[in-house]
Amino acid sequence: MDSIRKQVTDNLEQLLDILPPRIKNSLELCGGLEQLVEIVMDLGRLPEARYFDSTKYLTDDPITKEDLAHCVKQVGEFGGDNRAGIERTLHRISAIRNRKGEIIGLTCRVGRAVYGTIAMIRDLVETGKSILLLGKPGMGKTTALREIARVLADDLNKRVVIIDSSNEIAGDGDIPHPAIGRARRMQVSQPELQHQVMIEAVENHMPEVIVIDEIGTELEALAARTIAERGVQLVGTAHGNQLANLIKNPTLSDLIGGIQSVTLGDEEMRRRGLPQKSILERKAQPTFDIAVEMWERYRWAVHSDVAGTIDMLLRDRDPGRQIRSVSDGGEVTTTEEKPKNPEVMRNPAVKGWRATGKLKPIPLDPQVQMRSEVTNLSSKISQTSVAEINESSDEDVEEFSDIASYNAIQERFGTLYVYLYGVSRHQTEQVIQSINLPIEVTKDLDEADIVLALRSQIRTSSKVRQVAEARQIPIHAIKTSTLPQINRALRRILHIDESPADTITDLNMFAYGDSEDEIEALEETRLAVEQIVIPKGQPVELLPRSSVIRRMQHELVEHYQLRSESYGSEPNRRLRIFPNS
Repeated sequence: MDSIRKQVTDNLEQLLDILPPRIKNSLELCGGLEQLVEIVMDLGRLPEARYFDSTKYLTDDPITKEDLAHCVKQVGEFGGDNRAGIERTLHRISAIRNRKGEIIGLTCRVGRAVYGTIAMIRDLVETGKSILLLGKPGMGKTTALREIARVLADDLNKRVVIIDSSNEIAGDGDIPHPAIGRARRMQVSQPELQHQVMIEAVENHMPEVIVIDEIGTELEALAARTIAERGVQLVGTAHGNQLANLIKNPTLSDLIGGIQSVTLGDEEMRRRGLPQKSILERKAQPTFDIAVEMWERYRWAVHSDVAGTIDMLLRDRDPGRQIRSVSDGGEVTTTEEKPKNPEVMRNPAVKGWRATGKLKPIPLDPQVQMRSEVTNLSSKISQTSVAEINESSDEDVEEFSDIASYNAIQERFGTLYVYLYGVSRHQTEQVIQSINLPIEVTKDLDEADIVLALRSQIRTSSKVRQVAEARQIPIHAIKTSTLPQINRALRRILHIDESPADTITDLNMFAYGDSEDEIEALEETRLAVEQIVIPKGQPVELLPRSSVIRRMQHELVEHYQLRSESYGSEPNRRLRIFPNS
C-alpha cells in the first residue's frame, strides 16, 4: 500500500510570542509542543495547555484582564464571528465576551499545515467529483481541506478558489499562507454573507474547484447546490460524525439530496412490505458525490456513492463503507466493511444463478393439466345455500382431458364473477391475468357468482354473510391474502388441477415492490425449483436475502406446493427449498 510522508509547518513561535511571558515560558518548559492543540485563557482561571491526549495547567496564577489585553493587542481585528488571527500564519484566536461585549476569555488554536495527509483519499480527489468531509471538531477537517486545495491547484493544475469565512484555511492577513499553493482565496467580510461570496466566486472568477469550510446554514447549502449544478467541483466540510446525521438535520439535508415524507396508498404499502404508509425518500441528487467520515485523525470511512448510501439509510439498511487508515509506520490500508443487512447488487444483464453459470433458463411446456369437468356454476348456485369451502377441501371428479387452455372454459361456461371481501383486488387480478382465468372481479355483490373472502374477516362480518345467504351466493374462504392462496382458491373454484409444473409467466405478481433485486431473487427461486428441486429431487439453498425478500420467496415456493425454511442468522439468513418426499 501507499505510505504517507508528512511534513508539518506550524509557525508555532509566532503564536507563543503573543502570549504573556510567564505563560510562554511555562509552555516551553512543559515541552511536547508538536502535540499542542490550543491554549485556553479564561479570566480568573488558571491557563490551560491542551494536547492531543492530555491537558496541563501552565501557571499557579489565574488569568487577569492585563493578560487578555496583552494577547488581543498583538493579533488582528476580531470579526463578527469573534475570531482573529496572526498574519501569514494559520493560528486562530477565538474570543469569549461578556454581556457588555468585553473579552473575558481566549482560545488560541494552533494551526498547522500538514503536507501529505490526503494520500488516504488522493484517488478520490483526482476523480473530479465533489467531496464532503464530515467529522467532529478537532478531527483535522480544515487541515485536510487546505491540503486538498494545494494538491488540486499545484499538482493537478486546476483553477481553485477557497471561500475562507474566518481566514482559517489560508491564514490571517491579505496574503494567503503558502500551504494552499497556487489556490486563490476569497475572504468573507461577515460570516452570514458566505453564501453570497460562494456564488460571486463562480460568477466572477471562473473556478474549476470551489473549497468551502464549515457549511452550516440553509443558504450556504443552497448555494453549494447551485455551484454543483454549474459543473464546478466542490470540496467542503460540515459538522456531523456520519451521513446519517445530515438526514436528521433539516438545515443541511439538501447537501445529500433533501429528504421528503411520502404517503403511500394501501396497495403500494403492501407491495413494498412496509408496516406504515408514511416513508422518507430522497428528493433530488445529492450536492456531493462522495462523503468521507473522519472518525479519527487517521482513520476515515469513505462512501463513494452518496446517493446510494442515503437511499439505503432511508430504508433502514446498513450501506457498508470503505475504511481507510494510516498505521504508525505511515502505511495506508484500505478495507471494505460489508453491510450488515446487504441488498443484492443490481445487474440487469445477468440475474440470479445465471451469473455463476449454475443455471440456465429453459422453456417449459405451456400446456396445463386439468381434471374434473367444470360443473355448471349457475345451477350449483340455485341449489346451494351459503357454504364455506375450505381451501383444503377435495372432491371426487371425472377426468377432463380435451381442454388445452383456460380460454376453453370461458367458451363453454362464460365468465365467473367474484366478489372480494378482505382479499386484495390487485393480487387477485394479477393471478387472473397471469394464467388467463375466465374470472372477473366485481364490486357489486348482487352480480357475484361467488364470494372470495378472508377467513378472519368473514367470520366477524354477519352483514356480508346475511346478504350472501339471502342471494344464495357461495362463500369461499382463504386464510391469508397471498398470491399462492388466491391462486389456489380460484383454481379450486373452477375445479382446475393445481399442477406445480404450471409456467409462471410474470414474477412481478409475487413481488411486493418494483425493484430489480426483488425480481432477481424470485428468478433465482424459480430456476432453483424448476431445474433442481422438482426434476432432480434435491434440496437447494439460495443466496442470503433480507426478511422481506425471503417472504416473497416463501410465497413463490408455496405456489409450487413445496416446503421451504429459513436458515442462518442475519445478515446471512437464507432460504432452503425441499423436494416433496
